[in-house]
Amino acid sequence: MKTSPLAKPLGALALAACACLTACGGSDDDAPTVRDTAAGKLEGVDDSARNGTWAWKGVRFAQPPVGSLRWRAPQELERWTGVRPATQFGPACLQIGRMFGPGANNTFDETIASTLGQPLGSEDCLTLNIWRPATNDTKLPVLLFIHGGSNISGYTADPLYDGAALAKAANAVVVTANYRLGVLGFLNMQQLNVGGTAGDDSGNFALLDNLAALRYLQKNIAAFGGDPDNVTLSGESAGANNVLAVMTSPMGKGLFHRMFAMSGGISLAGNLPAGTSPALSPLPVWQAHGEAVLLNLVVADGLAADLTAARAYVATRTPAQIADYLRAKDGKAVLATALAKGLNTGNPIPDGTVVPTDPIASIAAGQHAKVPTLIGNTREEGKLFGGLLPLFGGKPGYIVDDATRFLMMARFDPDAATTLTTASIVDASYLPVTTPGTGYNAATGLITKALFEANSQNLLSTLKTQQSNLWQYRFDWAQEAYPWNEVYGAAHAFDLAFMFGNFGPSVVGNVIGGNANRAGRLALSNAFMASLGAFMRNGDPNAAALGTAWAPWPSRLLLDATPSATAITVQ
Repeated sequence: MKTSPLAKPLGALALAACACLTACGGSDDDAPTVRDTAAGKLEGVDDSARNGTWAWKGVRFAQPPVGSLRWRAPQELERWTGVRPATQFGPACLQIGRMFGPGANNTFDETIASTLGQPLGSEDCLTLNIWRPATNDTKLPVLLFIHGGSNISGYTADPLYDGAALAKAANAVVVTANYRLGVLGFLNMQQLNVGGTAGDDSGNFALLDNLAALRYLQKNIAAFGGDPDNVTLSGESAGANNVLAVMTSPMGKGLFHRMFAMSGGISLAGNLPAGTSPALSPLPVWQAHGEAVLLNLVVADGLAADLTAARAYVATRTPAQIADYLRAKDGKAVLATALAKGLNTGNPIPDGTVVPTDPIASIAAGQHAKVPTLIGNTREEGKLFGGLLPLFGGKPGYIVDDATRFLMMARFDPDAATTLTTASIVDASYLPVTTPGTGYNAATGLITKALFEANSQNLLSTLKTQQSNLWQYRFDWAQEAYPWNEVYGAAHAFDLAFMFGNFGPSVVGNVIGGNANRAGRLALSNAFMASLGAFMRNGDPNAAALGTAWAPWPSRLLLDATPSATAITVQ
């Protein structure tokens, strides 16, 4: 049988067509970055040549919470056909721009300075990101990390949270997830309490997002080589408050198996000594907050002349009419009004359904998820919050606004001579920073003690009554180039770069890095990641890289380094 003279050209044409389809968004179902989830197939990014990982970014884990789904529990995804790309981060959740926010481009760049105070991001934001080593290993331990930002800002596309280095170092699956922020994430309002999906009436929509991400992992993480029976739930700052609330929530039982909370707490004022600052406010405070949000929106829309008239106007409408009115409003307008009135706040709401009315009391009664728990704090948490010093009877700590301070940090070269001094940033009344009683170290130490240490110690002492598998570290590293070693030192959030192994450009990355501290900094980061990997795998953070034995709390591991080597000790 003769071969057709057209066979070869057609075969070549077919190969060219296949190549074009691949380049134009087609996929090879046998590629290691194509994975089949419960809702459909995803194709991620092969970064094996660059960092040894495969990644899937911008993965939806729930339907967009928009329109009639605003201020509702997140809804299950609908199944799709074909292969969806998972190669780019999803948008940040709608928020007002801050230093740790997304800027105009959903990444770290100088637009962050020019977008402070402006609405940014999207309500269509419930996405997560997955990194894993580029190997055939299965049943890998899984970490779900919830970012911080006072529950009013933050985003998973922040380069600080890139999970590649940690996934590779810990031989684990690392996941980061967005969640609703500010009044879109936390709003307890009578007119929205119409029942329906479990938790709808709680006001804890951000926590329901966190729970939805956990449920997504239970259903799907095995497809990415992760072990759904070995999930570590982690968060930092507001993210830590959230995951600790999930630990006490009846809705969180069975969804995770380890807990790692960084610089967070879940104490109410009644749990703490006088003069300290609770992490949570009770339900009546949130109910009053919800009413204030509604009344101010009515006034801002010209439906009433003042708050008294707004209350009368609301009384003439049914709850359903008010709910429809709120869900029809532009989300940016909602946030802008809330911000203008000091109401754009967020934190777990002790509603009695999603979160117990007294989470610490629930732990004391053994009604929390009794999983191996790791608690971390930094030695100088308060140094990131110099603007809060008037709350403690002092002058503002910073003499520059946030935009200026951000640009100082973003443009800082730790290996070059600088004209910056501590006096360029910190009020002269707090200098020298080491002055006993009145220096910046002592002043910001009040914030560290009253907020962070008070909440963590209350949490630790309560957990200890119920479980022994409990560890604490304190991050003491303060080797930044001058003046940042004095301005920040071992400040809040500075342990994140070491945990994730990311010292490239980010809000804190530029002031942390530099050749002078490189050897010790990288050694400390490697030890931190090795310890976290051990904790994820075994429920015990001891690892040879620490160079010392780490006993359960009340012992405490001090994470530190000289410019050239680790200096890790136990206290």
